[in-house]
Amino acid sequence: MNSVAFTPGSSPGQFSRRYMQHGSRKLTNATCLTRLKHIKAFHFFVLANLICAAIAVHASALMPQPADTAHFYTRHSYDVLKYRLDIDLYQCYLNPYPKSFSAQEVITFRIDSALNSIKLNAVNTSLIIDSVGMAAGSFTHVNDTLIVNLKRTWQQGEVADVMIWYRHRNVNDKGFYASYGTVFTDSPPEGARKWLPCWDRPSDKATWELNARVPLSVRLASTGMLADSSIIADTISYHWKTNIPVSTYLITITSKTGFLVHTRYWHKMNAPADSIPVLSFYKPGENLSVMDSTIGPATTYYSGLFGEYPFEKIGFATLNSQFSWGGMENQTMVNLMPGGYNDANIIVHEHAHQWFGDLITCGTWADVWLNEGFATYCQNLWVEHKSGSSAYRAGMNALAGYYLASNPGWPLYHAAWAIHTPDANTLYNQAITYNKGACVLFQLRYVLGDPLFFRVMHEYTTDPGLMFKNAVTHDFAEKVNQVSGQDMNWFFNEWVYAPNHPVYQNTFETDSLGRNSWKVTMIINQVQTNTVFFKMPVEILVGFGDGTDSLIRIMNDSNSQSFGFVFPKKPVSLTFDPNHNILLKQASTIHGISPVNKPGSGDFQHVR
Repeated sequence: MNSVAFTPGSSPGQFSRRYMQHGSRKLTNATCLTRLKHIKAFHFFVLANLICAAIAVHASALMPQPADTAHFYTRHSYDVLKYRLDIDLYQCYLNPYPKSFSAQEVITFRIDSALNSIKLNAVNTSLIIDSVGMAAGSFTHVNDTLIVNLKRTWQQGEVADVMIWYRHRNVNDKGFYASYGTVFTDSPPEGARKWLPCWDRPSDKATWELNARVPLSVRLASTGMLADSSIIADTISYHWKTNIPVSTYLITITSKTGFLVHTRYWHKMNAPADSIPVLSFYKPGENLSVMDSTIGPATTYYSGLFGEYPFEKIGFATLNSQFSWGGMENQTMVNLMPGGYNDANIIVHEHAHQWFGDLITCGTWADVWLNEGFATYCQNLWVEHKSGSSAYRAGMNALAGYYLASNPGWPLYHAAWAIHTPDANTLYNQAITYNKGACVLFQLRYVLGDPLFFRVMHEYTTDPGLMFKNAVTHDFAEKVNQVSGQDMNWFFNEWVYAPNHPVYQNTFETDSLGRNSWKVTMIINQVQTNTVFFKMPVEILVGFGDGTDSLIRIMNDSNSQSFGFVFPKKPVSLTFDPNHNILLKQASTIHGISPVNKPGSGDFQHVR
């Protein structure tokens, strides 16, 4: 989603929206004073048989999670294989534009353990369940939960179908929208249950098939490909389907009376004779020039980094003002805010989600940074590709500046969210989920170096065990360890599992040793009290009287750590982290070291 993505060169208060228009899913170039509910305290939970150690604020390490974390957190007694929906939306496009519709749905699922009923999510203030059929015999519907009682006990490995006849109430529920000829759905993080009975958690992906009846003047799009359409009198039925599994929050229905459709094609890199349709649904008067000049090159660029574009189509549509975000990365069918086609930052942010969020979807909501932080970073990679390193670094510095000004104080990975989904504005917090997530990847690139970092990213997105499935934070950390051949858990323990950031109060001193020899003594000191010590490689730039300088990289792996250097010419300045490679920090460096803290002369290294 477009919750917060900075436009390089803009101020920290300007973002690219789903980015966010009103909330913090992805920020826009409009004002993004987010409606974020600040959590006053964060809690770390010990989860039975899952997390063997809790994160303590002053702890220095976190026990790794098992690789099947996503499924452990959301385990239920069946696995949804397919949703097939027949929906009559005809009246929703006609004055007075009601939000009520009728539908019948078939859910196909495989039994994981013997059962005679299944639980589904279906919000009863939005949905009225009329009856059930096929393998279902009866039901109860209370609050958010629809319990479907089956006609018999089904055993592990069997596959069953249940049919549900239901209606949507004429209510504003922020899941299903109908106004003035525009009808669309918007489901993150768990809003699909407002318009579709389903198992509404990101870890249970299923295929999707839609038959939607609308007036003849309506153009309607959805996840997947248009299989066919049929016209009877003044009604057209659209049949969309995909055989690629999709999480419920990434399914969409997007439509409008008088929508125009612009089609172009992107030719595959590995099979240029084969192509993928690029569909832009737009309103009369909208200019598609930015979209046309961006989407093809961006697809090629991301395909080169992360593996070839993985889906059957590329789809975008602009919605109306009821759409509260900058963009939403529904699988193969991105929704944009009005005017979204003019903003290349939103376009590439949402497009990057097709790899980070859609191809590989966060296993739990505790892992949402794997979607949003990664897409925000990829947006800035595109800036680097198009405009160079300076523009890239300016954009990343803006992200970090917003985080430092607005940090609510919880970690990037919030374990409790794997079980209890927070409100959308907390989950999609701009400072943490988007900005800190992107900055952590920037810092990982700095630590690993470009060749290793981009190899990690490529092997992560092309891993057959993760593609078209789910991943949790542990999966990505393990990929980093595997590809780098290093134990990088220290990095994730600090920047992902612990809250906040380092606060450096450094000191240095220069002394003449005589005979054209000078020494520089530096003590790197972290004074934060609300998190762990942050081990990091740091760079020191020493400037000399003749106008030259020397850049030194050292590993700061303990607090109040002393470093000494001897030079053959006089130092006149010292700059800590001159290239801002540690984006997430506060730092000051002053001249003057207490004599009791000076290292001995034998601790110095000579630098030419």
